[in-house]
Formats: sequence, structure tokens, C-alpha cells
Amino acid sequence: MKAKLLRMFVLIAILFTFTNCELVEGIFKAGVGVGVFIVLAVLAFIIYVISRFGKK
Repeated sequence: MKAKLLRMFVLIAILFTFTNCELVEGIFKAGVGVGVFIVLAVLAFIIYVISRFGKK
């Protein structure tokens, strides 16, 4: 029970220390980074598949 209250307190403290703009900016930056990583991973996979079919 103490651990749950401590987590709730930490979450509330974090929410009060950040303004809404900073929070949205952080989420957006993380989203952009993940999006770029996924696009690069898909492109690498497509190039790999094409190269495998090209060798046969």
C-alpha cells in the first residue's frame, strides 16, 4: 500500500512540476524519434528482402 501511495505522489509531483507545453513537447519528441526509427527499420527490411530475391 505504501509503494502505491509513493508512486501516486511521485506522479502528481511530476505533473505539477512540468507545464503542459513541456510535457507535450517531450511526448512529441519521443514520438518523432520512434517514428523515424520505425521508418528506417521498415526500409532496411524492404532492402534486405529485395536483395535476397535479386540474388536468386
